Amino acid sequence: MGQLDGQAAIVTGAAQGIGLGIARRLAGAGADVLVTDLNPSGEAVAEALTEDFGVRAAFRTVDVRNKDEVYDMVAGATQELGRLDILVNNAWGGGGFGPLEHKTDEIMQAGLDVGLWAAHWAMQATFPTFQDQGRGRIVTLASLNGVNAHPYTAEYNVAKEAVRALTRTAAREWAKHGITANIVCPAAITPAYESFRASAPENAADLLKQNPMGRMGDPEQDIGGVVVFLASDDAQYLTGNTLFVDGGSHLNGVSWDPLA
Repeated sequence: MGQLDGQAAIVTGAAQGIGLGIARRLAGAGADVLVTDLNPSGEAVAEALTEDFGVRAAFRTVDVRNKDEVYDMVAGATQELGRLDILVNNAWGGGGFGPLEHKTDEIMQAGLDVGLWAAHWAMQATFPTFQDQGRGRIVTLASLNGVNAHPYTAEYNVAKEAVRALTRTAAREWAKHGITANIVCPAAITPAYESFRASAPENAADLLKQNPMGRMGDPEQDIGGVVVFLASDDAQYLTGNTLFVDGGSHLNGVSWDPLA
């Protein structure tokens, strides 16, 4: 028996990286999973979830910047999986390194479109279902970049802090409906991290030295397990919190400086 047997989850941006790791841990705990992503490799991810864990899994191509697609995603989850209990707001895309004075309106808006509005629409779309069943779990992926205001990623920082505030507001307003909403700020090996490490190897090495555990996390083993806990009944009295799943990097901050 798994912790999440009989439940169903949406994981956005689940074709790779942290979203993939979370989807696998949720499925390993018994949850059916709707994998959503713009990357068509999400189809193979869903097939692997069924093969590896025996759960129902489906893939849906979703551009989370499009409100209609987000609402259709939520409706599709209940149609394909029969129910919906867990929403994981993970999707992110775009952005790059550059000083604040060079961040155009378009760059900043793009960050908000995928980092804030997507989660806002998804949370609003799932609310009626969660309210009717008197239970729901929302987990939003934020970032230490925003918490510590790391340089050169302004659109990412702003979007992640905005969605963190949104999630805490949902926790406050929706607790009376049995809905919990929490934030995870992860540090893990992902394609985005590998790109950063390739472009700024010295800074990446310095970050690892400053991490108390001396390593980057594994998306499935280190991040996914925390999300399973937050989605389970063991966390039914925990809401509005930010969990730093980062090997302790948040304790004293880290010297993020990719353009140095």
